[in-house]
Amino acid sequence: MNKAEHQIIAIVNKRGAICAADLASYDLPREYLPRMAKKGMLQRMARGVYCLPDVDITEHHDLVLVSTQVPNGIITLISALAFHQIGTQNPHEVWVAIKARGYTPRFDYPPVRYHYYSGAAYELGIETHTIEGVDVKVYSVAKTVVDCFRLRNKVGLDVAFEALKEGWQARRFTADELLKLAKKCRIASVIQPHFEMLVA
Repeated sequence: MNKAEHQIIAIVNKRGAICAADLASYDLPREYLPRMAKKGMLQRMARGVYCLPDVDITEHHDLVLVSTQVPNGIITLISALAFHQIGTQNPHEVWVAIKARGYTPRFDYPPVRYHYYSGAAYELGIETHTIEGVDVKVYSVAKTVVDCFRLRNKVGLDVAFEALKEGWQARRFTADELLKLAKKCRIASVIQPHFEMLVA
């Protein structure tokens, strides 16, 4: 194993996965990745994305791929509900929040739907989950419910209410947590009547 290959293995060990574009910041040629995959030193996760060969591929593999290619992205809305096993939605795209006016990387796989958040809507309720050795940022259940009501024109009010009902019945958040987030995201006046009806 040469010096560059050692360096790449160390980077992948630390990060969980690496994109061809990432190698530029380390002054390493991207040709190393397919070459190392051929030798069995890495495995290809998707076009241009590689990880160590012993990584177990999980049901959340698409979230891992997006997280390696959109470092400031946070899994949101329908994809966050599916991750938290809330509701019945099964998205065919990965729904990702990025900061308003942020950079939106384009890639072939998986399909991504970007949503632009700012202020409290972007910053609050972020959880980090390690999946396949990669840190994946996902909004909490309470924050996802708040976002579903905030963007009910995109997900549907029925989806938002289903998330609220299931999340509450499964005790995935407290009333205080939900209503504080709703207030900070300026959607309390919409959520509160639905919540009061649910707990009445």
